[in-house]
Amino acid sequence: MSTYRVAQVPAAGSPFAIVEREVERPDAGHVRVAVDACGICHSDVYFVNDVFPGVRFPLVPGHEIAGRIEALGEGVQDQGRQVGDRVAVGWFGGSCHHCTPCRQGDFMVCENLKVPGWAYDGGYAESVFAPADALARIPDGLTATDAAPLACAGVTTYNGLRRSSARSGDLVAVLGIGGLGHLGVQYAAAMGFETVAIARGATKADFAKQLGAHHYIDSTADTPLADALQALGGARVVLATAANSDAITATVDGLSHRGELVVVGVDLAPLGISPAQLIMSGRTVRGHPSGTAQDVQDTLAFSALHGIRPMTEVVPLDQADEAYQKMLTGAARFRMVLTTR
Repeated sequence: MSTYRVAQVPAAGSPFAIVEREVERPDAGHVRVAVDACGICHSDVYFVNDVFPGVRFPLVPGHEIAGRIEALGEGVQDQGRQVGDRVAVGWFGGSCHHCTPCRQGDFMVCENLKVPGWAYDGGYAESVFAPADALARIPDGLTATDAAPLACAGVTTYNGLRRSSARSGDLVAVLGIGGLGHLGVQYAAAMGFETVAIARGATKADFAKQLGAHHYIDSTADTPLADALQALGGARVVLATAANSDAITATVDGLSHRGELVVVGVDLAPLGISPAQLIMSGRTVRGHPSGTAQDVQDTLAFSALHGIRPMTEVVPLDQADEAYQKMLTGAARFRMVLTTR
């Protein structure tokens, strides 16, 4: 019987090891995807370190998957899927279809969401088995190494912006221009927003402008961040990609009246926001959870159309542990991507 390789963590916090698994037929309603590339997301830390409930070891992480369908389970062909289709799978790895959110059509907040690398083996592998409803088509204009990070980091920022209250011409600020934020700035500019990039240090101003930002704010400058935003007229929307609750909190008073704070950067510390900051100006705070397979497909299409690409460092699957450590220490060039080809 043929085999495929995976990079797995045998126990919480352990180094990655390359092991072989036997190739099986996919279950009904599932496909087997030959993985061409898989991004390493900072959220993987919560699985590798057994922070989220229900994590099982040995663990194969990875929810930024790009590859090709190599086998169909029963019933999948009826859904228009074919062997050889180029597909991506992101944080949304399938839904249960029977919980209250699913019955209301809100599949992204399914109570039994099937996140790859949590509900089932993820994409740090040569093959992955995924539900058919998790698949997004990859357009011809995108390589697998570009498409993989867009299936999570991309859709999170793109969908967070397009589902916000901002409209073309509005002032929109992106807090942080790292792994998520460097994509958020590109999307904001392409959507026609007057785009503000916010990061630490004056040296990042030129990079922010290269991404398409119209304004740059150094959050370490003497002028408070909120005042700097208000000097530009106040932000209709702040997309908070930085995983830092203090930094996110500092943007609230920089919102315009009826302004909206969209939080996508994960920090376990609480936000320091008072009710008065929200009530008096009618402001809102919203957490945004990635996007469905259709949202991923929309993100990939928009990215291909507008030339938006992630900044990546690509390494072979054999170096999964080194690549993960590089992401963990912040030495990575925005998005680390594993490749099997």
